Amino acid sequence: MEWARRIGRKGVADAAVAVALALVIAYAIVDPPGPSSPWPAWSAWPVAAVVSLPAAVRRLRPRAVLVLACATAVLATVTGAVAAGMIWLTFVPAVLVLYQVAATVTVAWSVTGLVTCAFAAAAAVLIFYDQVLPGLPSPVSPSELPPYWPVEIGAVCVFLVAGWAMGTVVRWKRDTTARLVRHLSEAAVADERRRIARELHDVIGHSMSLIAVKATVANHVADARPQEARAALAVIERTSRDTLAEIHRVLGLLRSDGDLAEGPVPVPGIADLPELAAHARAAGVEVDLTVREEARLPPALAVSVYRIVQQALTNVITHAGPTRCSVTVDIDERAAAIEIVDDGPIHGPAPGPAHGRPPRAEGGGHGLIGMRERVKLYGGSFSAGFRPDRGFRVTAHLPCENGTMT
Repeated sequence: MEWARRIGRKGVADAAVAVALALVIAYAIVDPPGPSSPWPAWSAWPVAAVVSLPAAVRRLRPRAVLVLACATAVLATVTGAVAAGMIWLTFVPAVLVLYQVAATVTVAWSVTGLVTCAFAAAAAVLIFYDQVLPGLPSPVSPSELPPYWPVEIGAVCVFLVAGWAMGTVVRWKRDTTARLVRHLSEAAVADERRRIARELHDVIGHSMSLIAVKATVANHVADARPQEARAALAVIERTSRDTLAEIHRVLGLLRSDGDLAEGPVPVPGIADLPELAAHARAAGVEVDLTVREEARLPPALAVSVYRIVQQALTNVITHAGPTRCSVTVDIDERAAAIEIVDDGPIHGPAPGPAHGRPPRAEGGGHGLIGMRERVKLYGGSFSAGFRPDRGFRVTAHLPCENGTMT
């Protein structure tokens, strides 16, 4: 049943509060500080139950229940069924319902409910003191706190404002938390998109540089040296196939309906660096690769090391190749140190970019920015610039986040 489902554990707590309120209100009606009610003594219990009922069901339809709570309290007051001097107690269930309204609906609606309840309570109290109280018999023992309508109205208004204010604060905190969660979710999506964009930049940039070099070679030697042209085309074919597989892997991260049965897709790491060097050699760069691995890197850090080397070799192929290049990766228990040094264009001016090639800026370029961002992610250091004699040098130092490696 929908009603039973919505009651839940909080509904049980609300029912317990309503019962406690009914007992207090009934006791106040039976033994009031002022004149007794003209109604029979036994009527105090059903009156208290009816007045307190809205507090038990305030979560079902808060706005409708607020109307019910205010109406029952006003009706009990103007008919004289309440305790003289304790009328404010009759409006406590309305205060609880108003709290729920302020915590769940718009501020405009809750303010309307607050003002309506306050005016209705004030009018009911004035009617009671003007028409009902004068006809009641005086109490046997006068109270130290005789009934006084300004106190009754003031107490009701204070409780109503307090209930509304607490509900409004709760609603504000909920809205603020929801906005924060939404903002964090959007930021996580943006970070993931930037990460995937870097992955695609590294993959496509490296592969297209290699393909462009080999396509140029094949075009120039196709007639004179067909065997060399076919070898270049074979490199282009293999590189294209590997690139498509890598792009498929990266774009697979964007899928929201991935098949878990496919299992995790392997990501590049330190073990793939020799293959990366082989691709660069195929593009005419003499690569001297040295890897000293005294500890195993975490997978995410290993991917970053691979991508930094990949982008650096891509820059060498694009801006300096064919040339000589040394790649050194030194991994210990505390950090991973990377150094890529090339000799610059063999048949070009030094230092600086080769003739006919795009310039290699010392402080800019999307490749250098991408490498710098990867290093910054781990709180490391990065430098890139022309060497004094000729060539270009890239260094990166990536510390492990927790100071230890597996």
